[in-house]
Amino acid sequence: MFSPPAKKPLQSARKNVAVEFNGNSTPVTQNRRPLPEGPSVSKRPAAGTPAHWASRLSAIARFPSAKRSDTGNDVDTVKPVCVGELPQLVRDAQLVSLQNRTLADAHTSGGLDKETSLAWIVHGKNVFIWNYLSANGSRKCTALELPSTTPEDGYASRSSFHTKSWLGCIISWDSSKKTSFRGLQQCHSAGLLLCSGRNGNLIYWPDIYNAGSISPVVFVASKELKTSNFCFVNSLIASAVPNATHCCIAFACSSGGVLWKIYCRPSGIECKQMLNFFNRGYDHRGMVLENYPRSLVWYSFFPSDKPERQFLLLTEHEIECYEVNLSSNLSLMKLWSHEVISNDSDLGFEMNVTNQDGIYPLAVDVDGDRNIVSTLIGIFCKDQVTGSHHMQYSLLNMQYKSGGDIKKARGNILEKKEPVQVIITKARMDGEEALFSMGLNLGGKPFGSTIILSGDGTATVSHYRRSSLLLYQLDLPNDAGRVLDACVLPLLDNSEGGDWAVLTEKAGIWVVPERVVLLGGGVPPKQSSSGVGDDDIPLRDERRGYSLSGSNVPRRSSSEALDAGDKQMPRLNEVPCQSSQDDESEALLNQLFNDFLVYGHVDGALAKFRNSGAFDKEGELNPFSRTSKSIVDTLAKHWTAARGPEILLSLVGTLLVEKQLKHKKFLQFLALSKCHEELCSKQRLSLQVTLEHGEKLAGIIQLKELQNSTGYSTASDSDSSNSGALWNLVQLAGERSRRSSILLMDRNNTEVFYTKISDLEEIFLCLDRQLDHVISRDASILVQSRSACELSNACVMILRGASLYRSEHHLWYPPPEGLMPWYAKTVVCHGLSSIASLLLQLLNATSQLDESVHFELYSNLELLSEVLLESYSVAITTKDERKEEHESLLNEYKKLRDTILQCLYEQAKTLAKAKQQESTEENQKDILTMLYSNILSVAKKHEAYKTMWSICNDLNDSELLHSMMLGSVGPKDGFCCFVFEQLYESKQYSKLMRLGEDFPNELTSFLKLHPDLLWRHEIFLHQFSSASETLHAVSLSKADISPSSTEEAESVSNGKRLTLRQRKHLLNLAKISTFAGRDVDWEHKITRIEADLSILRLQEEILRFMPDEEKPKAEQNLLSPVDLIEFCLESRNSDLSLRAFDVFSCTSHSFLQSNFSLLEDCWMNAADQDDWGKLMSVTDEGQVEGSIDLKMLKDTILYQASSKCYGPESESSYARFHEVIPLQVIEESAKMDDGEANRSLEGVLMKHRDYQYAGKLMRTAVYLGAQHGINAMDEDQLVF
Repeated sequence: MFSPPAKKPLQSARKNVAVEFNGNSTPVTQNRRPLPEGPSVSKRPAAGTPAHWASRLSAIARFPSAKRSDTGNDVDTVKPVCVGELPQLVRDAQLVSLQNRTLADAHTSGGLDKETSLAWIVHGKNVFIWNYLSANGSRKCTALELPSTTPEDGYASRSSFHTKSWLGCIISWDSSKKTSFRGLQQCHSAGLLLCSGRNGNLIYWPDIYNAGSISPVVFVASKELKTSNFCFVNSLIASAVPNATHCCIAFACSSGGVLWKIYCRPSGIECKQMLNFFNRGYDHRGMVLENYPRSLVWYSFFPSDKPERQFLLLTEHEIECYEVNLSSNLSLMKLWSHEVISNDSDLGFEMNVTNQDGIYPLAVDVDGDRNIVSTLIGIFCKDQVTGSHHMQYSLLNMQYKSGGDIKKARGNILEKKEPVQVIITKARMDGEEALFSMGLNLGGKPFGSTIILSGDGTATVSHYRRSSLLLYQLDLPNDAGRVLDACVLPLLDNSEGGDWAVLTEKAGIWVVPERVVLLGGGVPPKQSSSGVGDDDIPLRDERRGYSLSGSNVPRRSSSEALDAGDKQMPRLNEVPCQSSQDDESEALLNQLFNDFLVYGHVDGALAKFRNSGAFDKEGELNPFSRTSKSIVDTLAKHWTAARGPEILLSLVGTLLVEKQLKHKKFLQFLALSKCHEELCSKQRLSLQVTLEHGEKLAGIIQLKELQNSTGYSTASDSDSSNSGALWNLVQLAGERSRRSSILLMDRNNTEVFYTKISDLEEIFLCLDRQLDHVISRDASILVQSRSACELSNACVMILRGASLYRSEHHLWYPPPEGLMPWYAKTVVCHGLSSIASLLLQLLNATSQLDESVHFELYSNLELLSEVLLESYSVAITTKDERKEEHESLLNEYKKLRDTILQCLYEQAKTLAKAKQQESTEENQKDILTMLYSNILSVAKKHEAYKTMWSICNDLNDSELLHSMMLGSVGPKDGFCCFVFEQLYESKQYSKLMRLGEDFPNELTSFLKLHPDLLWRHEIFLHQFSSASETLHAVSLSKADISPSSTEEAESVSNGKRLTLRQRKHLLNLAKISTFAGRDVDWEHKITRIEADLSILRLQEEILRFMPDEEKPKAEQNLLSPVDLIEFCLESRNSDLSLRAFDVFSCTSHSFLQSNFSLLEDCWMNAADQDDWGKLMSVTDEGQVEGSIDLKMLKDTILYQASSKCYGPESESSYARFHEVIPLQVIEESAKMDDGEANRSLEGVLMKHRDYQYAGKLMRTAVYLGAQHGINAMDEDQLVF
């Protein structure tokens, strides 16, 4: 199905172009010859991998024919990459087998374990195990000898379609200590379970790293298992049993139709039959037609909080899910099942199609998130025209139905994620062993891709992209041997979706980059309508249509392919590629720069660069930035042949100095060629990136010097002696850079870290996300403290080295507006804040540590705070210049600033107290001054006013406070205003005013928010008119206010409302200030103040009528005129009824107009206060004596109210009342509407209920009160 031809055809002129399969031919697989005919291999292809016994340099082994630069980036990226050779022990064993011409390597089996990053190979009588992700893994290989009681008998066929000789599972005993990321921490304890695929024999090593003292356990299968030729083990899974030392449980399924449960202990192996699916039948070709288990895969993560773990079992027609309880008796329970082969196409793969003679589920797997379940299905088809038979292979992807509960589900709980993907339309029909030995893995890159392992030792990556399927068959040299296993290359942070890694029989570990699949993948052929597909097609025709030269997938051999309807090609516009113009510009730049290094001249360089478009690209894509990056990321050539323990920091230092000198030469080249001016004006970002490479290089050099001082060596990445925090950080950052570039996978972590200078941000990313790995939280407080100080010092050294470089080259930098420096990026800020948070945490938990450790933590946090807050400050400034949202970052910065500086302030006080016994009273202040100096400098730079104020208070240094205020003059939120606020809150008003004399503008801005103090400042400045306005406003303010006069401050606490007495006092001060100011409108102001004083006096009189329990609260509140009037009306008291008119008399004309309805209510209330019926009866009885009426009317409330508003007592308010509500309807009222005509006192009284019979008496009382004296009236006016 997926096997390559024995001979590669000539390369096409169009290399690396995705082409299609030939749908008119069926590819045939020619079996590989597992052993050459002699000790040497003749006619080795030029692109082949060197033989395993040859000297294999890193660059040659990976890309023998590709152009490679010193940076490791300029290679043919559309080919698989070798990232690790086989260990020397394995190659030696293969060499011995080759020299002895034995068939041992025909039985080579192997596998990759993703969780432990361990690879294993069984060759001959030995098992070899090593870490395939470690750069020095090939030099640390564990060899185990197979027990002699388990011979592999009776199978020496050279067919590449034999079943796996051995199936294996690695069980990690460190799984309970699962870190936040995989693949970096070495596995120190693991077991290995091997199962013979042909006879079911089991071998169990409880501890592969201690096999010398713990012997392996052997289980020999029963004879019944070996009765049938078709009885072979096809799948094996295993898991550690929690709370049991070196114990595991495994499940295996065999072609005999049995599911076995295997319990392994150091004392022995128990094998028990759990399920029997034995119900077999065969078709005319000998293929299985009935139910038997095909594949097993774990479904749930381990370790987890629950003791249960689920696995999936693929049978002839369905997927079954079982749960095993690992904590009790290892019981097995079936949870659910789902039909894969069904008559319903919505459930799975539809059967009973016309050309289907048999459907065979082959393998099942789940993705890393356990969301997608994929099944590989083989269909035995018959061509309806010719009657020939062939195989068709498809992928069925399913997912959980939303809202489904696994344990409660019954029936089908999966649903199709997408239509069935037909991978190969026509393929040759092979035997049962080859068919059911296929494997399937999910989760690699590109996202959603799968890799299929066929029984002949080939691998094919399938990727469903943009509604079309891409296939890439792994193209390895002929002498690489079979592909033994494949898995997703583990990434850090537990993230899924790494590149595909495969284990080959003779060429080690290879990785298939995502770009290889996208650029090298082709569209599979459609079903041919001609019916051609018979198994009897000549071999030459199949070879002609199935070419795998280079990275191309099988393609058609002529232009007739375009007529078959398969014109769809993969679109690759999503793959970032560098244009040919960029390549030409970069090549020209390299050439001219090299000429400058040799000859020292740059004649005409600027014009050449302009013509080549070198200034067109921005940022890191610019040729100048790329060349600068290649300089600082150059690999050391002497490490290529001598990588490993012999790499010393002295070599690192030499390389870094060479890079720094070359980068300096590059800057000189830019200046002499006038390219610097061009970049500064047109490509500021590119120039900044170039200079930042120099910054990072300077920072790395500082870090190297620090690491030299710690005494660490670089003997080994996993050497237990190199357990310092800085060493761990270098290893972790190097590992991240190594994983990001698979071309460096075989390099040492230290080498990669000190090579990839441009990836310096990785060190801060590690501090942010994986600090727990760098500093173990299980360590003692003392160890954590020293490790945290070590990392903090490293960060400070890096950033200070970069800062020194910027200072020395400040004239080279472009204008910084809108450019985000590398040290201000989010990843750097978060990394620094993570180590700062750890230092804060340790400082608060160091009561049991001595003073020296405490002081070391304090000093490191003090130094770290400078670079940390500077990074945040620059980031905020840049975002503000870009008009980007930065509110959250600003809040984060302020919170971090206040937390760190306040902690440093408190710790400094603690340290000063600790030294108090050793110091005298005279130098105690000097100790505090020394400890506070750096904190005060940082606080002043970053406007940490609270810390500045606390320090100045502790030192009781007014001169220091004054100087701090002078350094922060101007803005509203400056330190001056903060000091004024602190003095105001502490009621130190006199000190505030005296201190404000030196800062009049700042004091004025502050006092505008505090008018209770503003008037004192205005009087001090002889601004009497302004002081009068302020006093007037303060006296009538309803807000909480602090009394400012000396005598008032003694009696009233801060925050309480002013009493009526205090308000009158302030109004009198306002009156005095108005007289003193005598501005243009001073008389009017006096009138206003008098009116407000009258209202306050009226409020005092009105409050006498309030209940005693309400008086205290009312005395603290300033009632408005409307509130006073409404209170008078509600009381129904005759005296208060008159007080309502007094309130109206103190108000303005506009107030009367806007509250006319309230004035009407007052007149109606005044009329209600007297008994007009009684008055009328008395008047009727004394009609002869008219003088009685006059005396009685003077006692009415209506008469008194009229006298207040219109009488001789109303000289100041008469005009206002007469204009708003005249006594009677004026002559011009006829010209008004009805509403305006009724606006008279007579019209208001007409609405009263007693007006019908006492209207004349009411009018008389009103008119009588409005006249200028009763004696002046005519007597006939009093007769009704």
